[in-house]
Amino acid sequence: MKAKSFLVAGALVLTLTACGEQTAGEPVTRTEIGSGVDADQTSKPDTEPTAIARKNSPCKHVPYNGVQLTHCVANPKDHRIITALGPKGDYYRSFANLADSHSTEANSIAFAVNGGMFDTAGAPVGYYVEDGERRRELSRADGPGNFHMKPNGVFYGSDTAWRVRPTEDFYANVGDRPRFGTQSGPMLLIDGKFHPDIQQDGPSKMIRNGVGVDAQGRAHFVQSEGVISFGLFASFFREVAQAPNALYLDGNVSALWIPAEDRMDATVPLGPLIVVEKR
Repeated sequence: MKAKSFLVAGALVLTLTACGEQTAGEPVTRTEIGSGVDADQTSKPDTEPTAIARKNSPCKHVPYNGVQLTHCVANPKDHRIITALGPKGDYYRSFANLADSHSTEANSIAFAVNGGMFDTAGAPVGYYVEDGERRRELSRADGPGNFHMKPNGVFYGSDTAWRVRPTEDFYANVGDRPRFGTQSGPMLLIDGKFHPDIQQDGPSKMIRNGVGVDAQGRAHFVQSEGVISFGLFASFFREVAQAPNALYLDGNVSALWIPAEDRMDATVPLGPLIVVEKR
């Protein structure tokens, strides 16, 4: 594995609610798709100019329908995206371990997030590619939990172009191995429309994170700092990030590393990580 550059600077540790214990090696099951609100009860994005952008940070802190969100944007002109899992049998499981395993050079990392669902050993549940090497094949299987809420999808890309596609679309149309890729589920938005099992503002509310790609090719990574429904979360991607295709990454284990803000979330042990590097 090639050495990559990481910076740790007085990290602020935030503890989030962890998911329940599962049998070792079994996929972590998280089923909390919300429903129960009529489709015409649409949500409206906050229009007040209250988003906070901290100096030198690639992220903004945005209030949205009563929930604080952290919204980080990666631009292909300024950033590259990699996935990071760690050697087989010795996964990183945290941002701190990821940083400790690599050389340190100032200002090399814009931000990083946990990158999709995983089993209790830390292995990806679905498709996973790191540095052009496929380490887990695409999963088209049925099963329990959010990962199997069809359609699920894949976030993938090369050094300069990034996409989010539903799994079956990816299977049918992507022949070349991407530079990076991670599979998760469910899709939040497909061509600007809600996933068919997501209502506008269902009763299930959790901390959540996800990723979407806009028409300019920028990747929008969003994490809620409080609990939010799937519907409101998807609405943010559609109305604010303007990303017609967006993918749910995970729930209460969601975590961010933003060196410019001295923030390094410490949650339960993580699985795949997505790292946004400065060019």
